[in-house]
Amino acid sequence: MAYKTIRLKRGKDESLRRFHPWVFSGAIATLPENLEEGDLVRVESHEGETIGVGHYQIGSIAIRILEFGVETLPQNYFEKRLNAAYEMRRNLALIRPDNNCFRLVHGEGDFLPGLVIDIYSKTAVVQAHSPGMHFCRQQIADALLSIPDAGIANIYYKSETTLPFKAQLDPVNDYIVGGFDTNIATENGLKFNIDWLKGQKTGFFVDQRDNRNLLQHYAKDRKVLNMFCYTGGFSVYAMRGGAKSVDSVDSSAKAIALTDENIALNFPNDERHQSHAVDAFKFLAEMKDGEYDLIILDPPAFAKHRSALKNGLLGYRKLNTKAFDKIRSGGILFTFSCSQVVTREMFRLAVFSAAAQAGRKVRIIHQLTQPADHPINIYHPEGEYLKGLVLYVE
Repeated sequence: MAYKTIRLKRGKDESLRRFHPWVFSGAIATLPENLEEGDLVRVESHEGETIGVGHYQIGSIAIRILEFGVETLPQNYFEKRLNAAYEMRRNLALIRPDNNCFRLVHGEGDFLPGLVIDIYSKTAVVQAHSPGMHFCRQQIADALLSIPDAGIANIYYKSETTLPFKAQLDPVNDYIVGGFDTNIATENGLKFNIDWLKGQKTGFFVDQRDNRNLLQHYAKDRKVLNMFCYTGGFSVYAMRGGAKSVDSVDSSAKAIALTDENIALNFPNDERHQSHAVDAFKFLAEMKDGEYDLIILDPPAFAKHRSALKNGLLGYRKLNTKAFDKIRSGGILFTFSCSQVVTREMFRLAVFSAAAQAGRKVRIIHQLTQPADHPINIYHPEGEYLKGLVLYVE
């Protein structure tokens, strides 16, 4: 099948020749008639040379390139790409008996822009971030079932909040294949209840797996405070690391209930853990100085768009200043930003400013990022979103 062709303006193919997968609307010279959101299109330079094939949508990012240098996609396109993604995770030893939850597809990082797939034991949770991927959801499901040895039995489609509202697609969160089996998955030998039906994102923040493991190394005999705990991932690892005590804080009572379930699942009747359904800033303001010597700050994105960048950076500075004010001498602070528009340099500056404002001597002992199952396409640096610092505070 021949795809509709979109021609670019003169000189607007430079980034594409460097394999950056986005075509912005301002780069387009002409649009074909009867073009609809989600259509597969052939992109060509102003001179008529084929650039590649991608999904079209209305918006600033008008086309996401799926494959460069081709006129059409092969019939087995999704099988090929999903098998390559699975093979990469297996080669990196992310798929093991003691670890059956991982990200299988990370958008551009796996050369599938607009698609996210997380695996929780036998269940795949699929999120489309583009109309094109929404329309391909059955093909994606079929491709998931065809991956050798993956053992996927259930596929839950969860895109009600991730697709552009202007597309008016009205997606419904539901099982494409199978149904509810079990919501318990294993990460590095620890068990977690995953709420993909109503939880944030796909139900769990898989991207902090390596950083949780690092925290476990530092938790022994420390009093730990896990702010914005959500499902309590850092808290569970701190408990396994031998923490003296762990306090988990989140403004959501539902998140606190999930945290308590996960603690009980791994450490039943362990009195070292307490949970608090309260605003994080309020909790920090009211706690005693020096009460904790290991604090985790993993807030939701303070700046989801560039228009919120200034206020977001102020939020990171305010939050970290309060932690620096309160943490015990000799304490360790794990602090993160998951805001894509906040660069690594911006985040460091916000944290450095907070340290200076608090007047503490602070040293960086680790600089953190997203794990291997959240790869960054080398041609698409925008794929780096998670950044973190581990700091030693005198």
